[in-house]
Amino acid sequence: MAQQLHERIQSSSMDMKLDALKDLANSSRDITFAQEFINLDGISLLTQMVESGTDFGDLLSFTLTAFVELMDHGIVSWDTFSVAFIKKIASYVCKAAMDTAVLQRSLAILESMVLNSQDLYQKVAQEITIGQLIPHLQGYGQLIALSKNLNFNVIRSNKPINDEMAHQLYVLQVLTFNLLEDRMMTKMDPQDQAQRDIIFELRRIAFDVECDSNNSGSIEKRKSMYTRDYKKLGFINHVNPAVDFTQIPPGMLALDNMLYFARHHQDAYIRIVLENSSREDKHECPFGRSSIELTKMLCEILKVGELPSENCHDFHPMFFTHDRSFEEFFCICIQLLNKTWKEMRATSEDFNKVMQVVKEQITRALTIKPNSLDQFKSRLQNLSYTEILKLRQSERMNQEDFQSRPILELREKIQPEIMELIKQQRLNRLCEGTCFRKISSRRRQDKFWYCRLSPNHKVLHYGDLEENGIETATPFPVADIKAVVTGKDCPHMKEKGALKQNKELLELAFSVLYESDEYLNFIAPDKHEYCVWTDGLNALLGKEMTSEFTRSDMDTLLNMEMKLRLLDLENIQIPEVPPPIPKEPSNYDFVYDCN
Repeated sequence: MAQQLHERIQSSSMDMKLDALKDLANSSRDITFAQEFINLDGISLLTQMVESGTDFGDLLSFTLTAFVELMDHGIVSWDTFSVAFIKKIASYVCKAAMDTAVLQRSLAILESMVLNSQDLYQKVAQEITIGQLIPHLQGYGQLIALSKNLNFNVIRSNKPINDEMAHQLYVLQVLTFNLLEDRMMTKMDPQDQAQRDIIFELRRIAFDVECDSNNSGSIEKRKSMYTRDYKKLGFINHVNPAVDFTQIPPGMLALDNMLYFARHHQDAYIRIVLENSSREDKHECPFGRSSIELTKMLCEILKVGELPSENCHDFHPMFFTHDRSFEEFFCICIQLLNKTWKEMRATSEDFNKVMQVVKEQITRALTIKPNSLDQFKSRLQNLSYTEILKLRQSERMNQEDFQSRPILELREKIQPEIMELIKQQRLNRLCEGTCFRKISSRRRQDKFWYCRLSPNHKVLHYGDLEENGIETATPFPVADIKAVVTGKDCPHMKEKGALKQNKELLELAFSVLYESDEYLNFIAPDKHEYCVWTDGLNALLGKEMTSEFTRSDMDTLLNMEMKLRLLDLENIQIPEVPPPIPKEPSNYDFVYDCN
């Protein structure tokens, strides 16, 4: 699609070009498409179209819209654009009568330039004067002032244009404020400069060897390199990471913690950053984002920023054993977070889940009131993600409601029903059949064979799998099955050289032994299929299903069924013993005589 749109927007037909630009503006919101289009040098093509000045009206509007959407992904640095492009965009703002859509997109572009680049900030300031912005401020200011007297919901539903006007007013105010500030101040705010210096220091420590060894490149190339490194560092805003620290809490406290970790635990810091930057995008643990959220979490746990409470009796002596105890506390916890991320095999969608587990690990470790940071660290080593899951399960099962005699009896009564349900599911899967790989002596794995259970559960059908389906299906009566063996006990694992197979292959092997001392060898495609087939075959033989998937399914289904059956008894005390049987009545005259 990127290739097609790249060609269509260069069409000589105005109608075709307009349709292509509309499609481009919509598709550019998707980051995958944006990456492909940018790789085709699409940003340069759009800037050339703008600089040429041949497009106007809707053509120009959709060109600018596509440009804004592509730049919002943070893939390309704002510092790569020429002065001619800036002048062209500024000219659209300076014109008194300009199409509303074009003006809005132009303001959005200038806003991003001003906020994301100091160099572009100076160039924009040279192109736009306050006097040129005042008419826009006055015109839209009157409309916004008028809309304040209207009901907010009516404005939202009937006149959405007011929201766009409000945003344009905001952008104009931002530009005006920055231009006024530029006239009044000759250098950057010392706090902002300090913030930028810390971020540069974080980058230098992590990437100094691999990135700054060659400083002969152009300014644009180095700026692009900074953007790439900020992404590796895990910041949300790759172009201007300082924006990530505007949220309070934690504000600058998070940045100070990151700098302390980078300077005093340099090896651990570099290992975490480089380790995650080499992973796939969806599996990387973003160091910047994690540090900000972790600092915020630590403030909540320790009630940093809150007034002391006379009713609170929490005392943590380990914070009095080090001059920089909070920073050291952060350093231990950020390494814990990275370790837990790997244990959970988390992706970017699991970020909040990981933070919840880390919070539980920290709070559990703090409950023992460790006397030193080393004791706290040792306690955390025993609280892995697996251990947290075990503790959660144990605590749920140890609740008084789930340990009473009636509840235990109910579980025992339900368990056979659940096991029968699992058995039927396994047999149904066997009826659907599975494709298995053939492992020959030459270790070629390009051939397959197929096996399935008949609907009446009496015959196994198997045969070689060809392109047009099963070539020949051989029936095998289930009644002739003598046993099912797994792992090293399988005949094909005992053959010469077979034991040299890797452990993973050994764990997926199982065989069906016939009464006639023949056998049918299997190597499952994955652990799930292995458990399904071994459970199903054991069920056919009347044996117990013992796989880990059966245990997991039993726990899940049993707990769900218990919760459903006890739903109506919430907040009702269940007696430990059943009520006594009443005495027999003195007579049975109340019984109806059927005769």
